[in-house]
Amino acid sequence: MSTRARPTGTAAPWRDGIAEEDRVAAVRVLARLHRVLESVDTGLTLPQYRVLAALASGGVRSANLAERLAVRRPTLTAIADGLVAAGLATREGEAGDRRVVRLHATEAGHAALCRADECLRDKLDPLLDEVDEPERFIASLLAVGAALDERIRAKLPVPAEQTSKEAAG
Repeated sequence: MSTRARPTGTAAPWRDGIAEEDRVAAVRVLARLHRVLESVDTGLTLPQYRVLAALASGGVRSANLAERLAVRRPTLTAIADGLVAAGLATREGEAGDRRVVRLHATEAGHAALCRADECLRDKLDPLLDEVDEPERFIASLLAVGAALDERIRAKLPVPAEQTSKEAAG
């Protein structure tokens, strides 16, 4: 999937077919869904969950992780501090460059992520039961995730959070 930057002021063709109020309503639904998932007792905050999910495939440089998660570095540091203190992640310096720090999920971190995945999936499943085409909805969410990843790879702007309190909250 390719995400290309569009010249400023140029709208994507699909926007002509979807009313602005429907796009706003969709954003509001995503915000509500965030709150629903946030209310699930997983043992992790959603910011901690996002960091552990990003670490699931291996160690990641802190600077790259902050960029991928669209958070500021001090916010990521605060989240990582909590994960390290809880034994869910470790920090390791890079050989030859002490400035580079990689975060790694520990075995306990992987287990916590699996438990959280299960809890969050269990919360989402009943909602998906009420959607006409849950497979299409999931495929669309995955496409949005891929578009976000592509924007990061291409160094296109991804909106960052406004304050560290919002991410930690």
